[in-house]
Amino acid sequence: MTAIFLGVAPQNLKAQTTYKLTTGKDVTIKVLGSSNIHDWVMTSSATMESQGEFKFDDKNQLQSLHSFSFSLTAKSLKSEHESMDNRTYNTIKADKYPNITYKLTSAAVTQAQKNKYLVKTTGDLTIAGVTQSIAMTVTVIVNTDNTLSCTGSEKLKLTDYKIDPPSFMLGAMKVTNDLTIQFSLIYNKNNQLITKAN
Repeated sequence: MTAIFLGVAPQNLKAQTTYKLTTGKDVTIKVLGSSNIHDWVMTSSATMESQGEFKFDDKNQLQSLHSFSFSLTAKSLKSEHESMDNRTYNTIKADKYPNITYKLTSAAVTQAQKNKYLVKTTGDLTIAGVTQSIAMTVTVIVNTDNTLSCTGSEKLKLTDYKIDPPSFMLGAMKVTNDLTIQFSLIYNKNNQLITKAN
């Protein structure tokens, strides 16, 4: 299927609409990593802000994505162990750089099936004050209530962000350099109120 690239939109497209991130248990960011002892997961479902300009045509098909941004409070990421959390915050300099941020630079939308799209994105991810360009594919599903479910994952290396993989317990536990970020996000129109039936 034809991909529609970010850029000047044709005149027959609907005006782009601002969608904002909702909150709730189904909205999560996970950071998965491992060490020489065990795998670990840190999860956040709070203190996130995000919005983007999604453009649909007159058949309600997603055409493009513009001006997308995302911000996460670093200390909202939690594991099952408070001691690990505190060590992680220290490693990523969370006191000095309290937010992890992402800003879209380009996107290409391809329709995979009805109401489901694959969006190939490029953007700037900033962790611990260091910014790197990353490319990832995001799955976007247009739900029956017109909300947008966005999911995906991306592999990162700590050293790309000038973070040395930490070691703990006098070096007995060593964290690997590779991380995976997984996200499940739900967006609704800026002026749309979502209600659930009793």
